[in-house]
Amino acid sequence: MTLDQTVKKRLPYIIAFNSMSSFPVIAKLLNDLNILNSEVGRLATYTSMINDTFSWILYTVMISATVALDYSKWTSVLSTISLPLFVIIIVYILRPLILWITKHTPEGQPMKEIHFIAVVLTTLGCGFCTEVLGQHAGIGSLMLGIALPDGPPLGSSLINKLDAMVSGILLPVLFAYSGLQTDFLSAVEGTSSAAIEFIIIISYIGKFTGTLLPALYCSIPFQDALPLALIMCCRGVIEVYRYNLLKDNKIIDDQCFALLLITMTIVTGLAKPLIEYLYDPSRRYKVYGRKTILHSGNDIQLRVLVCVHNEENVPMIMKLLEASNGTRFNPISVFVLHLMELTGRASAILAPHHHLNKLTSTATHTDHIVNAFKRYERHHQGGIGIQHFIAVAPYKSMHDDICSLALDKRTTIVIVPFHKQRNIDGTMGSVSTAVRAVNRNVLSKAPCSVGVLIDRGQLSGTKQQFVSKGQSAYRIGVFFFGSSDDWEALAYSRRMAEHPLISLTVICFRHGKDNMEKGKNFESEYIYKFIASSIGQGKFTCREEIVKDAVGTIHVIRSVEKAFDLVLVGKHHNPNLPILSGLNTEWSECPELGEIGDLLASSEFRFSVLVVQQQPQGEWVQGLQVLESFNDLPVSTSKPSSRVCPDNSVEEDLSPVHGRSNAVDFKSFP
Repeated sequence: MTLDQTVKKRLPYIIAFNSMSSFPVIAKLLNDLNILNSEVGRLATYTSMINDTFSWILYTVMISATVALDYSKWTSVLSTISLPLFVIIIVYILRPLILWITKHTPEGQPMKEIHFIAVVLTTLGCGFCTEVLGQHAGIGSLMLGIALPDGPPLGSSLINKLDAMVSGILLPVLFAYSGLQTDFLSAVEGTSSAAIEFIIIISYIGKFTGTLLPALYCSIPFQDALPLALIMCCRGVIEVYRYNLLKDNKIIDDQCFALLLITMTIVTGLAKPLIEYLYDPSRRYKVYGRKTILHSGNDIQLRVLVCVHNEENVPMIMKLLEASNGTRFNPISVFVLHLMELTGRASAILAPHHHLNKLTSTATHTDHIVNAFKRYERHHQGGIGIQHFIAVAPYKSMHDDICSLALDKRTTIVIVPFHKQRNIDGTMGSVSTAVRAVNRNVLSKAPCSVGVLIDRGQLSGTKQQFVSKGQSAYRIGVFFFGSSDDWEALAYSRRMAEHPLISLTVICFRHGKDNMEKGKNFESEYIYKFIASSIGQGKFTCREEIVKDAVGTIHVIRSVEKAFDLVLVGKHHNPNLPILSGLNTEWSECPELGEIGDLLASSEFRFSVLVVQQQPQGEWVQGLQVLESFNDLPVSTSKPSSRVCPDNSVEEDLSPVHGRSNAVDFKSFP
């Protein structure tokens, strides 16, 4: 292959620009693939940020060098010197001015029209200044954008008012213009086309290996490093824009332009489905150990991840934490995760609250929630420890943040709020389909047990705050049908029943024929001894209800409606149970809650509900199989003589509790 001098001059530009990865393009790709807040997605985001920064610096240097070589050296020198001065003006004059505007915008309100127009005019002015200084207008706007805060109100206002015009008009015009400028025949004509295409392919291979090998060297698993390398090879609208700039400045000709666009389209078109096939973020959540309350034992520190969407979720979650009975001898570790939709920014956030920049609106939105939990923690000093996190992500992939934090913190149960908000009269009102999708994904992929909390306030029962001493007991009920999820709910309620102001009632639903089956008559005895061994017999009631069908089940539930403030129930049940036959139909409004959970979520019931799902293990497990598995529980639970743990707990960071009452020896039961 022979190359003329003109083509040789273009090759460095082709190689340099093909090695660049654009942050906006990568962020949009990750969002489309629903992996923006996954481990690989975050790594790709940070990598593209760094790469994009150096890409624009390289672009500025190359344009200045081209001007110096082809036109005037003094013009190039003046352009290079003027850019730092322009940056100083942005940082010390324009940034404080726009920050002042955003701070004086009421929280949750859009920017005033005059302020929005001022920001847009400032952006256009920055672009004009960099054009005068010999650089492209986009560089000035980019510098201003980097200096400004992300998120609402500024970011969301820009998206709401400009996105339709940019995405619906300007971008299609850019692609149409690029298509008209592309001469596909020139891509196969001439002797240099093969050499140029070879260089382009080599640059893509270099980009791929340059990402894959360092990732493997840094101990990133191959199944994660491979999709990361493919992501970094993807191109988009920013690259099309850059290629047009090179062509307009006569740095590349029509042939190079056509080959670059054709190769970019093929590589990106093939990479996207490959990434979808190769990378599944939920793969890392499939743990082999049992992270459940039932299998943890009462002497292992309870670790709870509670998810909060807004301030309305806080009161009921605090009541649930109070009922969970954290004490100095058996404290609770709580991880509060404030979930926020990604708006006005491109990258997702998952970070401790104190790490957030206080200048961002993201921090101010969650301050009220954090302060409420801090006051609660001070009130229960020694019995509960709370850490605060914030997640800003698209709703369609928000479950990744929840599951990732649950896995990293080794939580026993995740509590998510129900997707319906209660009205003043106690009925279920507004529905959030986005929150419902998040809950469904968490239920299907969580690495531990999950509880869906249906908040109905204190409209039933005592109507009092049971957290104060001297008031009526908080009445908790468990509807037990024998599934593994019911046993998980029972294990949670056993811990609650140790609270001095809580009374617990377990209602075991039985079909008439079950009493004739072997082993069924022992289940109530198991339940009674399972609970009473921890709390004594004073505040615990276990009763059986013999019913014939689903109608009888509903009748019993309605008859005890006013007897409870909170009811715990398992999600999954044996689909062949006659007493539930007909409840699980295509008319179910909330099938993700199971048959009984869907029934209790309806507006006709006034008590709060916690629908519990044990850590997903595949198929439904019979209740007696769960009983048989007690022999495999930790020694502290199955050992009859003592609940005292060794000084060094087997599980890291799980605090043992000393001097508690004797446990039940389940081996002694039939």
